[in-house]
Amino acid sequence: MKLSSGATRMSWDFPRELEMWGPRLEPAPAVSPEAAREYCRLLAATHYENFPVVTRLLPRRLHQHFFNVYAFCRWADDLGDEVGDRERSRELLGWWRGELRACYDGQTRHPVFVALRETVGEFEIPCQPFEDLVSAFEQDQWKHAYETFDELRDYCRRSADPVGRIVLHLFRAVDDENTALSNSICTGLQLANFWQDVARDAAIGRKYLPEEDCRRFGYTAEEYARESSTDNFRKLLAFEVARARDFLEAGRPLVDRLPRAFQIDMELFVRGGLCILRRIEKLGFRVWETRPKVTRWDLCKLFAGAWCRQAGRRLGLVAPRAIPERGARSERVSP
Repeated sequence: MKLSSGATRMSWDFPRELEMWGPRLEPAPAVSPEAAREYCRLLAATHYENFPVVTRLLPRRLHQHFFNVYAFCRWADDLGDEVGDRERSRELLGWWRGELRACYDGQTRHPVFVALRETVGEFEIPCQPFEDLVSAFEQDQWKHAYETFDELRDYCRRSADPVGRIVLHLFRAVDDENTALSNSICTGLQLANFWQDVARDAAIGRKYLPEEDCRRFGYTAEEYARESSTDNFRKLLAFEVARARDFLEAGRPLVDRLPRAFQIDMELFVRGGLCILRRIEKLGFRVWETRPKVTRWDLCKLFAGAWCRQAGRRLGLVAPRAIPERGARSERVSP
């Protein structure tokens, strides 16, 4: 069948999509693989500015698979954030997990899973990374603050690291060392996003700044409630930015370990995260007042830097980055 979806109008109307493809009493209409792939492609296109699912540098044969994975993540994210009722979101995320497990059992109904089944089959992607992502979205419904960084890191292991593991499968580059490096990059990117969006997260009742770090820098609940970039806040954020940079730099050797076709894309991901952190620093860590953004000029510089390093690797002018010893990444205790 040809899908009638809000995505076909190049806009994403999630309530309409949920009504059309969410839990229902009667069986959903059968969806052909071709229609399912088109659904995922159009969904990704509607969100391209917010999340560049594929760049022109990726091999074309992988584009559809990235669309399929992104569509799964987009639906899970919206089930967690766009429903408006936390208990209902938990129910719907449980339904989404059920659809995921049915997909792995060979039973697909939703267009996302019709398309995703082709991807997980071709690249032998295990179910666990997708399960982990759903569990992180579920956690967002009941946990809105973190006492320690270890708690936050556990959340990142399920909200960010699984995406990297899935991408390694698409690159056919899965091994223990690559996975560890990918986890470091993904956590670094997640942390950079948290520190970029302190104000946005506060607006929806979420606080990712660990309470133990707030106490260390004297940043009180009263200061947080005022939503202003006090001296204590800026010292705290300087520490958190340095920590995020450590994770990104520790994972950076992954770029040189990947097949050449994927190196520039991975380099751009790392450089993009580092660019966000530099933007936060240039604002003097005043992210309550101004959300740091990566400009078009920044993107040009990121691409130029990634391309030059790739050219240097090919010419033998740039040595591969050394993999840091386990536990060598510094855990700063002061900014």
